[in-house]
Amino acid sequence: MDIGIFEAYESNVRRYGRSFPTVFKTSLGATIWDESGKPYIDFLVGSGALNYGHNNQDIMAPAIQYLDDKNIVLSLDMYTVAKRDFIEVFVESVLKPRGLSYKIQFPGPTGTNANEAALALARKYTGRSSVMAFTNSYHGMSLGSLAVSGSASTRQLGGVARHDVIRVPYENYPNQTFDSASYIDHVLGDLGSGIEKPAAIILEPIQAEGGMNTASAPWLAEIQRICRKHDVVFIVDDIQAGSGRTGDFFSFEFAKIEPDIVTLSKSLSGSGSPLSIVLIRPDLDIWNPGEHSGTFRGNNLAFVTAGAMCTMWSDRQFTTAVERTAVKLQEHLDRLVAKFPKCIEQKRGRGLMAGLKCRSQTVVGRVHDVAFENGLLIESSGPNRDVIKVLPPITISDDELDHGIAILDQALQEKTNGD
Repeated sequence: MDIGIFEAYESNVRRYGRSFPTVFKTSLGATIWDESGKPYIDFLVGSGALNYGHNNQDIMAPAIQYLDDKNIVLSLDMYTVAKRDFIEVFVESVLKPRGLSYKIQFPGPTGTNANEAALALARKYTGRSSVMAFTNSYHGMSLGSLAVSGSASTRQLGGVARHDVIRVPYENYPNQTFDSASYIDHVLGDLGSGIEKPAAIILEPIQAEGGMNTASAPWLAEIQRICRKHDVVFIVDDIQAGSGRTGDFFSFEFAKIEPDIVTLSKSLSGSGSPLSIVLIRPDLDIWNPGEHSGTFRGNNLAFVTAGAMCTMWSDRQFTTAVERTAVKLQEHLDRLVAKFPKCIEQKRGRGLMAGLKCRSQTVVGRVHDVAFENGLLIESSGPNRDVIKVLPPITISDDELDHGIAILDQALQEKTNGD
């Protein structure tokens, strides 16, 4: 397997190529093949950008036809048929069935573009500069997103100062005895706290990169109540946990909340083609024309595949299958937790966004390597990289899921026997 050209010419910043030292060529569903023909079950799925699997024909066929018909690919923020079709299906298949009413902003195509736009709009709307963000959060790699992310090492790499960011504990941080919501409510209402009222509170319902920490429905509802009480914009970053990853389209649905702003990206296109949107409570949409921009906010190919993906959520057979797969995955992980107590501390996450908190980074590293050798792609998360992320496609077949879990089981077994 010739990887020499990557080592010779690609920047040292590359990460996944080092973790999976082979050259991949083709893919379908939950399986990808390297150029030698070796198959791998994919529990990485583009770090959550391929929730619907590789080359999903229900999603890709309209895109292939769209290109073959010589339709517009890039349109800035001009009106196109593809954009109109996406907006219509997103409203009819996603927003209206959930009783949600949002304006849709198209920023640049990445998740961090969406978060930058959300933060800028909240500051413009309130006239305040600070933002409240949480421990172990991750919101992207551009400077504003880095500032509100929790990892000190990541912020230092970006040279980001901590001014205008108020860091507060996520639910159950540092332990389950601390009521972080009550703390936030108190300091925002106490003139003696020394904490000025922020423009926004931004959070992830599941902190994927932070270690698969999961917020409860009561805590999320309380954070929303606090935002309403103190006139603070409530931003939910649903970039990795959204677009079907937890079993619902939005990861916050189970809490029956309605954030002021929601950011979506990663699997929004359904195909891996970059696309992001910002969902804005209508009265907050005070942008002036052209005030926030981005050259690639008109990715029409992504509009086509995103529309096909959204249509799937109108199919009860599809949503029932996703729910069943989520239950099956959770049962598999419960069994692994019970079987390998020396390696695994606990299961984390929700639905098809799951993780196994291990007893050390060494455990995760060894399991990762053995799994890759045996044909499974997984990655780690958390500040100590001691959580195995388990992100199969939400459309994965039973056979593929069972096979992937069997490889993970074998890797954990080898680690246990090696100790």
